[in-house]
Amino acid sequence: MAAVVGARNCIRELSDLVTYECDGLAHGRVTPGLVVLPGSTEEVAEVVRIAGAAGVPIVPRGSGTGLSGGARPVPGCVVVTLSRMRRILEVNFDDGYVRVEPGIANLEITNRIAAGGYYYAPDPSSQRVCSIGGNFAENSGGAHCLKYGFTVNHVLGARLVMDGGEIVDVGGVAPDSPGYDLLGVLVGSEGMLGIATEITLRLLRKPQTTRTFFATFPSTDEAGDAVSGIIAAGILPAAIEMMDRLAIEAAKAYLKKLDWPDVGAVLLMDADGPAAEVEHVAARAVEIAKGCGALEVRIPKSEAERQLLWEGRKAAFAAVGRISPSYLVEDGVIPRSEIARVLREISEMASAVGLRVANVFHAGDGNLHPLVLYDTQVPGELEHAQKLGADILRLCVRLGGSITGEHGVGAEKKAFMADMFGPTDLETMEMVRCALDPQGRFNPGKVLPTPRLCGEQPGPYQPHPIEKAGLAERW
Repeated sequence: MAAVVGARNCIRELSDLVTYECDGLAHGRVTPGLVVLPGSTEEVAEVVRIAGAAGVPIVPRGSGTGLSGGARPVPGCVVVTLSRMRRILEVNFDDGYVRVEPGIANLEITNRIAAGGYYYAPDPSSQRVCSIGGNFAENSGGAHCLKYGFTVNHVLGARLVMDGGEIVDVGGVAPDSPGYDLLGVLVGSEGMLGIATEITLRLLRKPQTTRTFFATFPSTDEAGDAVSGIIAAGILPAAIEMMDRLAIEAAKAYLKKLDWPDVGAVLLMDADGPAAEVEHVAARAVEIAKGCGALEVRIPKSEAERQLLWEGRKAAFAAVGRISPSYLVEDGVIPRSEIARVLREISEMASAVGLRVANVFHAGDGNLHPLVLYDTQVPGELEHAQKLGADILRLCVRLGGSITGEHGVGAEKKAFMADMFGPTDLETMEMVRCALDPQGRFNPGKVLPTPRLCGEQPGPYQPHPIEKAGLAERW
């Protein structure tokens, strides 16, 4: 591998390999066999060819900010890290697209093209550091996905390295390419079908006007009613976010300049578009919020004030580290009409096991991000936190939702796939995987439940007796 990427871009020392043992989900660490940092599509293809010939698993990695263990290594694998490939290859304002390498950070694209009056819409909370390649793999969303959609809605084309090192181009620069929607299969495939080395993204014109309001409520019940009322009124906000009391406490501990009051919940909403429409929509949304029991409504007086409000929201995940030694980030989806009920049930489940849960989420599309707080120094708390997280995801599925909205399934949530999908669905997914990666070399052990040992029962994974006895292993 060193002959392909250069000795300095081939990491073999154990002390250096530990950096790549996990992604943003820090538990369940696995030391990779080798880490390579290719600098071009051709180098990625050669690495894949060598690894394939040697029968070595391949785990693609972006910035390592994922929260479901999607970039977690498997024993003996080669981790292909794309952080060196971060160039903008082409900008075309006339046709509204930008072609980039996968290692570039999400926000850097907008920063580099802002002078032209354009921006890239998907905005994960980690957009300052998360890579476009990782966004492609996980189909990342963000606060503004309610109106503007997820990564899949903004990818026009991609160049990928597939099984055996074959380089293929999918899609193009047109808004809708003819033929099968292969991009729809590849975006969100979590690195299991190939490695994207160039990605063509749709650019949007900056809206004429954006109006933001920040509203406080006695509890998440009233805030949830406000969200439902705003959407039911035919208003489509660019974003509408909710944080509960514990998340507010964390944000204030993290950003001392926040002057948010001690309340049960806050809503943060953006409306954007033509000025006349935005003024009307924002005023109507404020009226609905007040009618649902808002204690206070703030309209930022400057762009700096507006950015501070959003900084408080986007810092929420990191901020929880100020009030808890450790936490798990879950990512379930529910119908938005069930927000108040689900948050009450989460609170009850957390109290039953003696844990706390901070809630911060994309309220407009019901994408919850419960942060389960625990302390690894307290025996049994990690296990309680994991069980509580599992119970929350099952609650989401039970109410007609999903186990993930934007963080992916990865290694952490594959056990819950059988709660959402039947055997035929899972077999079909496996057939797609086998069609594009017949040897299962790319990111093995992710997303799809582990094939059953003889005699196992269907459903979420339970260790087989011979596995417990140390006579068999899962792969």
